[in-house]
Amino acid sequence: MNIIQSGITAKDAFIAIIVSRFNEFINNNLLSGALDTLKRIGKVNEKNILTVYVPGTYEIAPVASYIANSSKYDAIIAIGTIIQGDTDHFKYIASDTSSSISRISTKYCLPITLGILTTKNIEQSIDRCGTKMGNKGSEAALAALEMINVMKKLEKVL
Repeated sequence: MNIIQSGITAKDAFIAIIVSRFNEFINNNLLSGALDTLKRIGKVNEKNILTVYVPGTYEIAPVASYIANSSKYDAIIAIGTIIQGDTDHFKYIASDTSSSISRISTKYCLPITLGILTTKNIEQSIDRCGTKMGNKGSEAALAALEMINVMKKLEKVL
């Protein structure tokens, strides 16, 4: 029986982070958490990290597709915040963004982790960007690191 498990150190990994500028004060905390995790825990070389800013969370998917198509990166971390408003706009943006990112990840066999908050209000967003409930950017970075190593081990087995 073969079992594949992996750690989170990925010194030679190339990682792209796509960050929404909308709700920037929340997303900057998510980005800081992701970068800290990549460099301090994952030991990723800073020069191997590309950070791309886009207007909003909805714009993350086309940039992720472009980066994935380049075959230059081992993983992508998507960072954004979608806060529910008085209309159904929140629901459509969150659903379409998540579905699009999932399709891109599957199409290119490339880990794309979600550091995207979908919250009812600004207070929940603040809680999830490093105050009360951890930092979802850091969690997305940890998942990316582990997935990079899992994929590399799979390449050797398959």
